[in-house]
Amino acid sequence: MQKTLFVKALIVFGLMLLIGLPLLMIQETIKERMEFRQEAVNSIAADSVREQTIIGPILVIPYTEQYEERVEVAKGDDREAKAPVRTELLHRTVQRRLLVYPNELQINGNIDTDRRYRGIHQVLVYSGQHAFKGDFTVPASTQLPRKSPDSRMTLGTPFVALSIEDVRGIRNIPQIDWGGQKIEFEQGTDLFAFRSGLHASLGAMPLAQAQQVKFSFDLGLDGIERQHFVPVAKNSQIRIKSNWPHPQFGGRFLPSPKHRQIDAQGFNVAWNISSLATNAQTQLSTIEGEFKVPDSAPLGQVDRFSVGFIEPVNVYSQSDRATKYGLLFVALTFAAFFIFEILKSLPIHPVQYLLVGLSLVIFFLLLVGLAEHIAFLAAYLIASAACIALTSFYLAHVLHNAWRGIGFGLALTLLYGALYGLLSSENNALVMGSILLFAVLAAIMVATRKVDWYQVGKGAAAPAAEPHE
Repeated sequence: MQKTLFVKALIVFGLMLLIGLPLLMIQETIKERMEFRQEAVNSIAADSVREQTIIGPILVIPYTEQYEERVEVAKGDDREAKAPVRTELLHRTVQRRLLVYPNELQINGNIDTDRRYRGIHQVLVYSGQHAFKGDFTVPASTQLPRKSPDSRMTLGTPFVALSIEDVRGIRNIPQIDWGGQKIEFEQGTDLFAFRSGLHASLGAMPLAQAQQVKFSFDLGLDGIERQHFVPVAKNSQIRIKSNWPHPQFGGRFLPSPKHRQIDAQGFNVAWNISSLATNAQTQLSTIEGEFKVPDSAPLGQVDRFSVGFIEPVNVYSQSDRATKYGLLFVALTFAAFFIFEILKSLPIHPVQYLLVGLSLVIFFLLLVGLAEHIAFLAAYLIASAACIALTSFYLAHVLHNAWRGIGFGLALTLLYGALYGLLSSENNALVMGSILLFAVLAAIMVATRKVDWYQVGKGAAAPAAEPHE
């Protein structure tokens, strides 16, 4: 290949790399807008209520154990190994707590969603009504863990604890039906690790023998974007119904396939979780410990699952994905120009390459700006139509033929259509992208199958020799 053609190819390649700089700037702009949206979420959460996590209910039995323990101590101040020792009888008093988890726990929740706004950003909030019911096996006093079989046990006042991450979301003052007795919940869990929530004091309980007690209560709870549950029971059955048609499930457990219904009117799903499948009880007991935990334990240490109320199309994530294909768009367009320039012997100036490349880049900025105010599909159509029209109009004059400009416009339309297909089908993006590249390569090979590249090189070099004649 002659020098002139090679230099032109290098210039086109350099221009393509140069176009990558504004693409990077647009990606940074998208990231900043994503951060602004997260600030809006945090602002709404600070002013109203955060994501919610429900732990419980848990039956807590406090008691005091008094026992005597014989220990050997050295006589006097001599601590050497051969020093004589004596035995002392020490009286010890230890405060303990036994955490009792439900045998069966059923939660039936009905959650409605709404939107809150901060400027142009919107966030989904929810309002749920949850019905709890189940049963506990209350142990006899002789079954309480103790240090010595001869120790004296003094029972405290048992209570039921319900941990709620943000109590600002509690809409009612729930009452627990404890074996037929109505008891109103009070503020705070009285736990050491998870203090935020509610507790119901059960008063003095005879623990002469083990007994099974049924319970039930209703809880109205508001939150933002996600609702988390910790499966604390031996058998946990949680059913959630909502009018939101685009739920997002997360955490350690997914809904049961047999109880999963999602359609345009909302969703109705259920989780059936056995204590054999989760370490939640062990984790909670370990964290709660014996007065050795911080005021607020990290929830990430506990097995849980969640349902998210998230917009199905995140305009920023979609736009960010679109910009990743931006350089490919420019490369394909420049390649088409280069092939057209060779086949038609119609020179295209590097500045014209650059202007067309910038018009392709502006599309992504238009897409982000419009998608913040209107639906993503409408924003995509408007931004792509504007850029296609501008490019077609410009190329009709650059290529000295209106039909050539229209032809390039149709090609760009196909490219934008393919890009939207990639964005809409994330799971099939790789195969669709591969097919697109193969199709473009095949089109170039078919179009240039009869080109004699040696003659193209000579043709490109000829004009350079004319001034010397």
